Amino acid sequence: MDFAGAYSPENLKFLMEGLGMTLYVAFFAIIFSFVIGCFVGVIRYMQIPVLSQVLTVIVEVLRNLPLLLIIFFVQFAVPQISFFGVQFKFTIPVGAIIALTLFEAAMISEIVRAGLKSIPKGQVEAARSSGLGAVQTLWHIVLPQGLRRMVPPLVSQFISLLKDTSLAVIVALAELMHNAQIIMGQNHNYPIPILLLVAMIYFIVNYTLSLISRRLETRTA
Repeated sequence: MDFAGAYSPENLKFLMEGLGMTLYVAFFAIIFSFVIGCFVGVIRYMQIPVLSQVLTVIVEVLRNLPLLLIIFFVQFAVPQISFFGVQFKFTIPVGAIIALTLFEAAMISEIVRAGLKSIPKGQVEAARSSGLGAVQTLWHIVLPQGLRRMVPPLVSQFISLLKDTSLAVIVALAELMHNAQIIMGQNHNYPIPILLLVAMIYFIVNYTLSLISRRLETRTA
C-alpha cells in the first residue's frame, strides 16, 4: 500500500474533480426528480381519470427496471430513435442526469403518494364539508402534513441517488468512482488507499445529508 503516492496532490485534485461531477449530476437529478416526482405523486393521489392510470403504469415500469438499464437506454438507445424526424443526442453528464431523474422521480412519486395518503381521511372529509375544494384541501390540509412525513424517506432517496451516480461510470461519466478507477490503474499499490478515501468522501457527503434530514425533522415536528 502506497498512501503517499496515492494521495499525491495530482491524484487528490483528480478525485475532487470527480466529486464535483458527482455532486453536479446529483444536484440536478435531485431537483428535477423532486419536481417531477411531486407532480406525478399528487396526480396519482388525486386519482385524476386516465392520466393517473397512465402515470401509474409508467411509474411501476420505471421502478421495476434496473437503473443501469435506464442509463444504457438513455445514452445509447434514445439517440437512435427519431421523434418526428428529430434525434436526441446527449452528452454523458446530461444523459446521466436524465436517467437518474426518470428512475428517482418514479421512486419519489411513490413516496409522495404514500405520504399524502397517510393523512387521516377524517381531516380530508372535514375540510371538504367545511366548503374547501379538492385543490384547497390538498394545499392547506394534506400537503403541509404530508410533506413533514415525507422528509426522512425523501432524504434517504436523495442519498441513494447520490450513491447511484457511481453506476454512470459504465458510460464513462467522469465522476468520483470513474476517476478513482483511473488512479488505481496507475499503480497496484493504490487501490486500498484510494478506495478508503473514496469511501470516506461518500460517507461525509451522505452523513451530512442525514444530519440535514434530522434537523428538518426537528424543525417541522
